[in-house]
Amino acid sequence: MARATWKPHEKHGELTERGDLPDSVYAFPKQRKEPLTDESHVRNAIARFDQVRGVSDEDRDLAFANIKKAAKHYGVDLSERNWTELGRQPSTGRTAADRKKSAKKAAATRKKRGTGTGSTPARKRGAKRAATTRKTAKKKTPSSTRKKKSP
Repeated sequence: MARATWKPHEKHGELTERGDLPDSVYAFPKQRKEPLTDESHVRNAIARFDQVRGVSDEDRDLAFANIKKAAKHYGVDLSERNWTELGRQPSTGRTAADRKKSAKKAAATRKKRGTGTGSTPARKRGAKRAATTRKTAKKKTPSSTRKKKSP
């Protein structure tokens, strides 16, 4: 079994973007997949372990050791003793053709909405704030800036 490289990462009072996290926080540190920053992320990593693609058996061994260490730290019960119990292939029952069809549909939606590769969460939040500010400014100008006509 591989030796765990996971270390807790807790910055209190600060929101961190995924890019700001160190490699030691991830279940798969080389690929920076499955962050293990809290209890819910550990549970998610366990549930999605078989969905991670493009990793070797050695990477899975290391990831399982990291998940195990993080689970112990956050108090998550882990009944599996080996990563092979979690699986290597997704067990969703969906065929490759179904997944490809869904991926095409998702790509079209992202293109239509203008989200995806060039759009980060911070940009989305900024755009949302700007839109709200514009709406608020439009509401105030018509009625509050008019001058009353004198008789």
